[in-house]
Parts: sequence; structure tokens; C-alpha cells
Amino acid sequence: MDLDLKPLESYIYRELKIDLSAYKSNQMNRRLNNLIARNGASTTKEYIEMLEKKPEMKKKLADFITINVSEFFRNKELFVDLENKLKEILISNDNKKLKIWSAACSNGAEPYSVAIILDKLSPKVRHEILATDIDSTILETAKQGIYNPADVKNVDKDILKRHFSIYDDGKYILNEDIRNRVRFKKHDLILDDYEKSFDLILCRNVVIYFTQEAKDKIYSKFSESLLPGGLLFVGATESIYDYKKYDFGKASTFIYQKNK
Repeated sequence: MDLDLKPLESYIYRELKIDLSAYKSNQMNRRLNNLIARNGASTTKEYIEMLEKKPEMKKKLADFITINVSEFFRNKELFVDLENKLKEILISNDNKKLKIWSAACSNGAEPYSVAIILDKLSPKVRHEILATDIDSTILETAKQGIYNPADVKNVDKDILKRHFSIYDDGKYILNEDIRNRVRFKKHDLILDDYEKSFDLILCRNVVIYFTQEAKDKIYSKFSESLLPGGLLFVGATESIYDYKKYDFGKASTFIYQKNK
């Protein structure tokens, strides 16, 4: 099935405030065609009518587009690398208060991972951690701090014991002290303005879904939002091959540093 998706793209922009023109078209079109077929609609118009009648379908569509997948310390060896870089920054800047942004944070596992690292490195400093996502529903989930065993599979046992409690149903809840270190906010990487003066920006496993034009804009804005010497931490499949054009240098394989 290969449908005319223009009406659905307009509907998504109007109702969900998501601009699909920034996403890789072939990949997104294939996924949307499959989604429409799985819901039993034979035309885009029919699918939109179903969305209007069933609000829960609209929520599932938003989840489907935003691809909410995350876990604590995803690619654990890369987080070890990040911890070492943060330690260097803290040592060289007299343990200063850091300003950090976890962009497209999904269920909150990523910014909470950073909060746990900073609690270890500088427990007496309350660093500023902003976590954003386009999906307001997943942000509410993130604020609760409740996770399945699969979400915490990379968490060391001593960290689990110190920062988590286990529910009767086997789920883990992050303690309030770590949860209170993260500020959550709805934000669209394509449409919204970016805050400034960050020491670290994390944006992992997200831009792979965007067009090259959208990537260029995002990386340029990240560079503008970082302080000189600030770090950008990307996903394990997201090397920035032309990083110099964004005023970045290589700090390690998946960590880039804005030139000082």
C-alpha cells in the first residue's frame, strides 16, 4: 500500500504540532503506510476519521512518530567515557555548577543517568539538568521515575540499591532526590528556540530519523547553545562526519567539544 500521505502530514502538524518535513521521507512514509494498514484503514482519509473518533489512537500515533525508546546508561561504555569528561570539566573548573540539556529525553532514563553520575562526582553541587521531549505524555511518565527491569539492565547493583526502590510488581522507582535534580519541559527540536549557555548537551539516537537539512540546523543550534569548551554527546550510530563546520572538535568517538 502506497497512500497519499499529504493530508495526514497536515493533520499531524495541526493536531500534534509535529513537522514531518524534517524527517527522512522514505523511512517515515513506509512506517506510516504500515501503521495505517495495521489499523484497518484503506485510505488516508479513513485513517484520519478513525483518529478523530478515537483519542487513544491519536496518542498512539504521536508515540509512533516520536519513537520513545530509552534506558539507563544506554551504551554503557560511552557513559563511562562521558563520566570521565565530566570529571575533567569539574576538576578544571573548581567543581562549578554545570548546565546540562538532555534533548529528546523520552522516558527520562538519560537525564537521570547524568544526575546519578553527577551525584557521584560532585554530591554537594546541585547541577542544572534540563530534559526535553516533543511528547508531553512521555514527559509525564518520565517525571514519575518508574521503570521496567529492562530499562535498568545497565545499572550497577550498588547504584540500584542506592537510588532505586522495587515495587511489588517488579518495577523500579527512582528515588525522589535524583528525580528532583531534573527539570522536564516540552520542546520541539525543529520548531522551538533553544536555551543557551550549556556545558553539556545530550541528543542520542534521534537525529538519525531527520533529513540532512534538519540535522544541519539542529547541530548548528546545539553549537550556538553550548559554551566554549562545552560537550555534545550523540548516539552510538550518529557520528558527525563534518563536525568542524559546526565549530566542534572531537573529544572522543561520540563526544564532540565546541571550540574554545
